[in-house]
Amino acid sequence: MKAADLFLRCLENEGVEYIFGVPGEENLDLMDALNESSIQFVMTRHEQGAAFMADLVGRLTGKPGVCLSTLGPGATNLVTGVADANMDNAPLVAIAGQASTNRLHKESHQVLDLVRMFEPITGYASRVLSPSTIPETIRKAFKSATSQKGSASFIELPENVAKMQVAGEQPLSIEYSEPVQPAEGSVMRAAQLISEARSPIILVGHGVIRGRATEALKSFASKLNIPAANTFMAKGAIPFRHPMALGSVGLQTRDYVNVGFDHADLIICIGYDMVEYHPRLWHPSRDRKILHIDTVPAEVDAHYCVDTEVIGDISLSLHYIAEYASPHEGPALRYLRAALIDEMNRHAEDNQLPIKPQKLIWDLQTVLKSSDIVISDVGAHKMWLARMYRSEEPNTCIISNGFASMGIALPGAIAAKLLYPEKTIVAATGDAGFLMNVQELETAVRINTPVIVLVWNDGGYGLIEMKQMKEFGRHTAVRFGNPDFVQLAESFGAKGYRLQRGDELQSVLQDAIASRRVCVIDVPVDYSENAHLTARLGEMVTPA
Repeated sequence: MKAADLFLRCLENEGVEYIFGVPGEENLDLMDALNESSIQFVMTRHEQGAAFMADLVGRLTGKPGVCLSTLGPGATNLVTGVADANMDNAPLVAIAGQASTNRLHKESHQVLDLVRMFEPITGYASRVLSPSTIPETIRKAFKSATSQKGSASFIELPENVAKMQVAGEQPLSIEYSEPVQPAEGSVMRAAQLISEARSPIILVGHGVIRGRATEALKSFASKLNIPAANTFMAKGAIPFRHPMALGSVGLQTRDYVNVGFDHADLIICIGYDMVEYHPRLWHPSRDRKILHIDTVPAEVDAHYCVDTEVIGDISLSLHYIAEYASPHEGPALRYLRAALIDEMNRHAEDNQLPIKPQKLIWDLQTVLKSSDIVISDVGAHKMWLARMYRSEEPNTCIISNGFASMGIALPGAIAAKLLYPEKTIVAATGDAGFLMNVQELETAVRINTPVIVLVWNDGGYGLIEMKQMKEFGRHTAVRFGNPDFVQLAESFGAKGYRLQRGDELQSVLQDAIASRRVCVIDVPVDYSENAHLTARLGEMVTPA
């Protein structure tokens, strides 16, 4: 068989259902072989969109999403999405065509050393130099992408290698490992720390969702009566309705939840990744005890010096620790939760236009089911969604907060709709982030993934403007013009809406869902609330 056919058989063996990408001259043989494959190729309008789609597949399923490009500019266009997946610990495998191997040793048209380029942003990067190495290369790429916390991998396939004939090679079998048992000694030390603590608090990281440990977390928090705050990326790991849930932490200010950290003597970090929310922001004093529970040892940081580490399967670790630790008594910081709910409800009845962020989220939350999915782009709206959107299930409010790249929402929503066609999928994006990958509206219409794009329109880089005003008292180069988003949507074959009144978002959302079409909703938003929010949060004090 041809090497390209073997390559696809190995991908099929890994359970790949979709490849997102753009065809090119140097991946012609792979593209042709897809005609005989069970894998569905999703042609995107830009390689960055393809990488973001693969990123979201990895994030939502725990299995590597796959994206494909040609050499040179096609491969460089993948970089942002691959870096996002790698830093967010979303398993991803990126594949790029390459020039023939007889051109790689010299200056040549569109040739870059792609392996060296991808090495800093992947856990594994390799070039296929012989068809016989394809099974090993693909197996290693997928194993690397799903090992430890999860990461991105990269494979370069030169065009002459893809054309070669190969005989006798088969995909390698996939080995499955048993959950790693935590060490008994570390479990006992952790239980002792918790039992002796006066006021412990839990910091829930994205590793809890990756490790499918959400049920164990809920049981752990309930049994020991310990309040739990989640990072942006861990929304839904503990349901907001759970009595121990404090909501999200991650605003870079002294917010509601940080009041709880200020008064804790033990911080229990479960599945926490440092890129989610740096410890200098929630542990500036460096004098609290820290318990680290994860699948891998803690990163070294002056603000994250752990007293005890429990390394192993997170669910097992939580189960064993809860068996030996003593439950806590007291109010469990419930006043913090009450203050947060009050803030969420503050503008529920406000019908002004431009609409306030709290009202926008209230209406969105009212219309959507708890199992529906919101994919957040990056910008001021991300901070509001992270704080105010009440997630009752994991992976229902997806926020990129490791690499935090703008432009992820629309392509990410398309991938989510492919995976979960029965759910309503909303891309919540600013006007700036939307236009970074707006071309993927055509992809959504063409492949019939009826997502809803909710554009928070303020005509500028609102979060940057807020920070400029705070630091300098003036803003620089943050305002821009926008196209008519309704006409833009319709030009792509989508349905466009523009809010005319502050009380019509719920009805517009319901109409968009019922239409079963790709929809774009232009929502003028009042971001003056940004400064008001941080002011209220900063003034929050602990009751006596």
